[in-house]
Amino acid sequence: MRPPRGCIGIACVAALLTLPGVTPATAEALVVSISTHRVQINSTYTGSELVIFGAIDSDRRSVTRADPYAVVVTARGPRGSVVVREKVPIGPIWANLSQRKFVEVPATLAVLASRPLDEIATPQLQRRLRLGLLPAAAPPGIGAMGLEVMAEDSFTTALIRLKREAGLYVEDPRAVTFLTPTIFRAPVPVPGTAPVGTYEVEVSLLSGGVELARETTSFEVRKVGFEQDIYSLAHRHSWLYGSLTAAMALMFGWFASLIFRRD
Repeated sequence: MRPPRGCIGIACVAALLTLPGVTPATAEALVVSISTHRVQINSTYTGSELVIFGAIDSDRRSVTRADPYAVVVTARGPRGSVVVREKVPIGPIWANLSQRKFVEVPATLAVLASRPLDEIATPQLQRRLRLGLLPAAAPPGIGAMGLEVMAEDSFTTALIRLKREAGLYVEDPRAVTFLTPTIFRAPVPVPGTAPVGTYEVEVSLLSGGVELARETTSFEVRKVGFEQDIYSLAHRHSWLYGSLTAAMALMFGWFASLIFRRD
């Protein structure tokens, strides 16, 4: 009597698992925590940083990695539109020759890694996984070919450069520190000019040029105190905010005319 075909398949798998050097490999998992999920901004706020903590959870039966673990942390601020203008000298003055509008660009961006990105992944993998300033700043729907075109575009290069000069874009290949072989930390900067909104954080675990795991978290930047009251008034009751602003301007103008009036 012939055994059922399904039983033969199960027996073959069981036999393969018993061969030397063949073990069931399980993927690593990331456990990520953040020091705070809310950054409060007031009139004296000049910038701060929060800390990402992570642990690599691997099964005892997992295969031993030949290459050490590498971690890349990408923190993006709220997305919006940005216009980059090209200025050229025309005689004694500078004038705008052309401009480019970028949509869905992160207001702030921090790319932090445990090693230089070129040592962690190939350029193709960096584009596919959105690792690095340019891939992370690109709109969500753009593909690998679009990223290659953006890398050669002068306006895109200028956008990244201007953001870095303003302290809004940061790339640090040594910011992620391994406290133990499986526990790491990364300080995420929040600049003083950071806009309010929700910030996305992605943590990627790589080894041997392959992404093993990815986890996401987020934090919120919001105004508090008098600044929050003014912000809420301007957005929820714009007509009242505009009327009060105009009234204050008229009042201060009238008061100034009394002080500096010439008899």
